[in-house]
Amino acid sequence: MIVAIDGPAGAGKSTVARRLAERLGYRYLDTGAMYRAVTWLALERGVSLEEEGDLAALAREHPISFDDRRVLVGGHDVTHEIRAARIDRIVSAVARHPEVRAVMRERQRELAEAGDTVVEGRDIGTVVCPSAEVKVYLVADPGERVRRRREERLEIGAEALATDLRLRDERDAAQMQAAPDAETIDTTDLTVDEVVERIELVVQARARL
Repeated sequence: MIVAIDGPAGAGKSTVARRLAERLGYRYLDTGAMYRAVTWLALERGVSLEEEGDLAALAREHPISFDDRRVLVGGHDVTHEIRAARIDRIVSAVARHPEVRAVMRERQRELAEAGDTVVEGRDIGTVVCPSAEVKVYLVADPGERVRRRREERLEIGAEALATDLRLRDERDAAQMQAAPDAETIDTTDLTVDEVVERIELVVQARARL
């Protein structure tokens, strides 16, 4: 079974998806980390973020893989490097290129279809895995999203984070659409476990069909 979890930054996708995968005994696939890894690689190789063809070739030649919670590029662990603020600011510039997205989606489908998987990202239920058995779209109040990101990025001020989130939402608007058959959950006033439990009930109901 594939469980697709979509939503904007700060809505709780990564934490919820990871916890859900642990509860269900499923594999966890963070598609956002894959775009971050390609962005990191582009910076390391000096590839222009405007050169769509070069970025797509980079993604194709260096498939992203996962080892437990580690993100690997050519066997090199980039788990921590891809969470740097410099990646936050420019990852959308890489992810917006259609050729890059095509390469990444192919790889994401390959990983997702390898077994029971919880997949999280921006367009999983609509484009990457439209036939996913369970689709969830997480949302949260903008102020709460900023607060959560602030906990992850203590070196960045709240005002700067709010601006970054707004700009990312604008850049990612085309990908941030809930699938028609997705269940939308507002996580603003919910704990991680409460969100996970709601999704788990949906998974259990789907498994009984």
